[in-house]
Formats: sequence, C-alpha cells, structure tokens
Amino acid sequence: MLNEDNHETISIFHTNDFHSHFANWPKIKRYIQSGKQRDRALGDTVLTFDIGDFMDRFEPLTEATNGKAGVQFMNELNYDGVTIGNNEGLTNSKEQLNQLYQKANFDILLANLKDPQTNSLPKWANEAKLIVTPQHTRILVFGMTAPYSSTYPKLGWEVEDVNQTAERILTKYEGQYDICILLSHLGLPTDRELAQKFPAINLILGGHTHHLLMEGELVNQTMLAAAQKWGNYVGHVTLTLDNHQITEQTVSVQEVAALPSEPVDLKEINKTFSMGTALLSAQKVAQLDHPVTTQLIGDSEMVDLGLKALQAKTKTQGAVINTGLFLKSLPAGIIDENQIHDVLPHAMQVMKVTLDGYNLWRLIQEMEKNRNFLLRYPQKGMGFRGKVFGELHYQGIEYQKATGKVLWHGEPLNPQQNYEVAMLDHYLYIPFFPTIQICGKNEIYFDENLRQVFAHYLSDQFPIK
Repeated sequence: MLNEDNHETISIFHTNDFHSHFANWPKIKRYIQSGKQRDRALGDTVLTFDIGDFMDRFEPLTEATNGKAGVQFMNELNYDGVTIGNNEGLTNSKEQLNQLYQKANFDILLANLKDPQTNSLPKWANEAKLIVTPQHTRILVFGMTAPYSSTYPKLGWEVEDVNQTAERILTKYEGQYDICILLSHLGLPTDRELAQKFPAINLILGGHTHHLLMEGELVNQTMLAAAQKWGNYVGHVTLTLDNHQITEQTVSVQEVAALPSEPVDLKEINKTFSMGTALLSAQKVAQLDHPVTTQLIGDSEMVDLGLKALQAKTKTQGAVINTGLFLKSLPAGIIDENQIHDVLPHAMQVMKVTLDGYNLWRLIQEMEKNRNFLLRYPQKGMGFRGKVFGELHYQGIEYQKATGKVLWHGEPLNPQQNYEVAMLDHYLYIPFFPTIQICGKNEIYFDENLRQVFAHYLSDQFPIK
C-alpha cells in the first residue's frame, strides 16, 4: 500500500527446495496467484522469488526433460527472480544447464558461478537485478548458490567464495539501492554468517538446508526467511517502508497441506506423473530372460549387477555398494528407462577411489563398524532418494571378522600398494567413511549418473533381441 507521504508496503512470496514435488504445485500456484492479486489490489508492490532446487531427478517428468518441465511450471507464477540450487547445478551436465532456462519468463540471479571459458557469468544468468517500486524505492536483488568448489569445476564451472561475492556485489551497487535482498541457496549457517558480516543486506530468503523459519529470524540487522522443503510451505514477507526505509517487517509461512483442494488438482497431478512415465517408458534399455530381484539383507542378483556395473564403468577390480539403493526388482522381458528410474531414482554419480593398502584397510574398518547401524538407517539427502541405507556389499574385497583382516581378491593387503575401488560419490558426502575424503584420490564420473551407468551395463549384458 502506498500514499503521497512515501509510505508503502512490499509483499514478497517465496518458495525454495521444491524438489519436483508436483503434487503440491496446484495448491501453491493457486495460493500465490490469489495472494498476489489480493495484495496488488491493496496497492502493494508484489514480488515472487524461488531460492533453488526446484528440480529433482527423482520425479519422472523432471528426469525425462532434464528439468525443463519444471521451468514451465515456474513460468505460471511469473517469478521476479530465481537462483539455482545444487540440483540444477550438479545433476545437469553443463550443456543441460545451459539449455534449462531457454524458455523461462523470469530472471535467473546467480552471482557466484561463472564459465571459465569466458571468465564471465553463464549467458542465462544475471549477477543482480534492480527493481524500482511505484514509490521509487530501489530494491537490489542478487542470488548465490552453494559453492561446491571441488565439484563444479569438473562440470565446467567455477564458483566464487560467497563472502567475496557479497562484498563485490554490495560494493558495485553501492548508492544504487535502498533495500537489498539476497536469494541464498547456501544454508542457514551461511545465511547467519552473511547477516553478521553484511548488514547492508536487509532480507535473506534462504534454502538448501531445508530449514523452516515460521516467523523469520533477525540476525544483526538482517531478517532471515525460509520455507522448509518439497513445497510443504510457501513463505511470505511483508515490508513496510517510510521514505524508502524499512520500518516494519513481518515473516510468515503458509502450510500447503492446510490449503483447500479442488477437484482439478488430482487431474493435474496425475497428468504430470503420466507424462513423465510415458516419456521414460518409451526408451527401451534391455531384455531380461529372467527376473532380477533385490533385497535389503543378503545377496541378490541386483546388487551383484550393480557392483559389476560400477567396476565396468571405472575399470577397477574392486567395488562397494549398499542395498538400500535398489528400490525395486525387475521383471523378465523388455526393460525401459522408467523401470530403471523406479529402481534407482537417486541423484548420484559413480566414483573411483584410490587408496594405499593401509588406508583401504582403514576404510573397510569404518564400513564394518557402521554396518549394523546403517542397515536400517533412514538416510536423507546427499543424492539419496531411497528409504534406508541398507547393507554394504563388496566385490573383490573380503573382510575377515574374526581377525579384522581385509583381503583383496584373496590376498592380504599390501600397505604400500595402491588399490582402486569403485563406489558412489554419496559415500564422500555422508559422515560415516571419513577416510575417503581424508586420504582418497577420488575421481567422480560426471558423464553419466548411477542410473545411466546401471542401464548401460544391463543393455550390454542383456541386449534387446
């Protein structure tokens, strides 16, 4: 709301970490669209932002379109700006990410990622955006994504330190704005640090760590807001201004489950799911002459095939995998991409780890120490899209429980010899196997994800006749 005395209200709707949970989209769309219409009728300036990880390849339509379907959904809300999350940045190849936003009707704000080939931002991104309200209040909005400094370069990108980025943007635009908003896919701890260091940032809309700030959190002079994950909530911030300066700020969230449903919602949801499964089902992979089964505890052919697929990809003599990855068995007959996606919906890459004999022994000790704990551990995130971690299985490696010895193809480990073992990048990110990060020479294969590696191995072993 505004008047001649330079009082005005800015209404901000924000989403984050939607992760392709399209079942929540009809309610979210209706809530935000009606809220924007209501607040504009009051004379408010209305803005809408997304804070990244809108896509997630666990969902068939997202997988089939490399995230482009999600952009079409986002276009329905006419976002004023979005930033990317690690799901956009790390589960897409460079080519896929360069194509992701080709049909977007919104601005992508991303100040801390650049293409080393041009030493500049990718063509589809802007470092910041200046929005001027009808009362001539100048709003600077910029975005940053989690700086996975060891991973992005392998995909052809460079990430900048978030503190350096914030300093650079605030210095560059000094004197050009009255209010500053950061779209932060960095996580709550980093948001708090930035709020302490950069009081010029008035509002941080956060994500990445899936935190929920019901009424916001004031750190120093900066308000933090975030709306959890999966479209469970929509965030709303109201800024009251007097002469272009904030005099009052209110943060709230709307639980999406509490919003009313309409008969058309289920039809939209089913259509979205059916489109994705149809696109994936059309892509044939292999022809099995017998069912391939899996189980959480004990040996299974699915796990054996998974180990061999890792070895074939990395050309190693050893491999490690966990049973919780495999969510379904496969029937005999023609197998398609949709069935493979149902089995392995995870956002993971294959990794080759090189360790000397002593540190391989230490890694296996860590795995054995955590074995029983991990069996039914409800693993969350870091690329995992299953229910529990499951049982660890080895190929080429044998652990002798009675003595604690580790054998490599039946022979004792040589402490000075190097060994190459195939596993998943997921093991690098979870806290149970620190030897991988501390001592391993780790090569992550970004040309294919785990699902594709498994599908290609099945195609080789069981070609379609």
